[in-house]
Amino acid sequence: MPRRRLRTRLALFYGGVFLVASAVLLAVAFLPAVRISRTSRVGAGDADAHAASNLHQVLGYSGIALAAAAVLAAALGWLAADRALRPLRTITRSARAISASNLHERLGLNASYDEFTELGETLDGLFGRLEASFESQRQFVANASHELRTPLAAERTLLQVTLADPGATAETLRSACEQLLSLGAQQERLIDALLTLASSQRGIERWEPVDIAAITANVLAARGEEMARRGIRVDAAVGPAVAPGDPRLMESMVANLADNALRYNVTGGIVEIGTSMTAGSASLWIANTGPVIPAAEIGRLFQPFQQLGADRIGRDGDGGYGLGLAIVQAIAIAHGASLSARARPGGGLEIRVDFDRLMGPLSHAKAIGRPNGSKGSAD
Repeated sequence: MPRRRLRTRLALFYGGVFLVASAVLLAVAFLPAVRISRTSRVGAGDADAHAASNLHQVLGYSGIALAAAAVLAAALGWLAADRALRPLRTITRSARAISASNLHERLGLNASYDEFTELGETLDGLFGRLEASFESQRQFVANASHELRTPLAAERTLLQVTLADPGATAETLRSACEQLLSLGAQQERLIDALLTLASSQRGIERWEPVDIAAITANVLAARGEEMARRGIRVDAAVGPAVAPGDPRLMESMVANLADNALRYNVTGGIVEIGTSMTAGSASLWIANTGPVIPAAEIGRLFQPFQQLGADRIGRDGDGGYGLGLAIVQAIAIAHGASLSARARPGGGLEIRVDFDRLMGPLSHAKAIGRPNGSKGSAD
């Protein structure tokens, strides 16, 4: 059967309801007149008989008036439905106009009905997640193509030099293979970091309560051997802390914070880390000793592949790629959390993440595109 527009259905519904209600009302109103008509047939007075004889005329006029009122009700229903459904048409036109090239646009609908307003906010959240996903994909491709060019060129040069050496020996070839394996491992770590950054920027698809305290304890336990090897003391104050979010991303956040605090530390240094709940909101903080960081440099370190000079390379030469806290910031934004970083006067960095206790899928959708309360990060 051909589909009818919702406006037509609403107009017919309004007209039909009015027609039925009016018919019932007329039936109740004319019930005494019908009784008079029956009485006049058995010898009632002349006045009642005259009234009964005009009953069919009154019923005829009433029927005409009822039909006209039904048509008018349908017309008014058409106009009322048109006005009520106007926000829906606005949503349809805007959704058709938005494409991959202009996902930054939003409906910004402020309708008279809460249902349409909520639908507009939900769609704005969807467009925000799509924009974040497209942007993270573009950023991943750009970062990967830029950062992988150097190790690939190094591998090609190493192979060319080794093959061009007429006096190459088995030991020379073995050394070249070991260097190639080392470069390959670096590329794997870089790709893993890029993938983590991209997945963090896409946002959260499934929300669930996350025990940040348990994750923090597990991350610290997994790095106990490295802490002992570096001679770094960890002061942990892990209290109950639960927030809605993605467990995998939360674990990645805590792991990157811990790795950052361990890697960029000093011999015999200290790492302080803790979790807590305040007024129903979870908080995570971490601080470490280390090189002095100029306060003016913290803002620059928000961006991927930004490091604070050669002195930020770890003791064992295992410096990162400048992605650790960029990942932390992306995860914080995805969770609607407030991220702040402060350079410590004696050296090192102090980072705090505060989670919104009201954060969830709907409120996260509203927060898409909202500036984050971050003050700085570093890796």
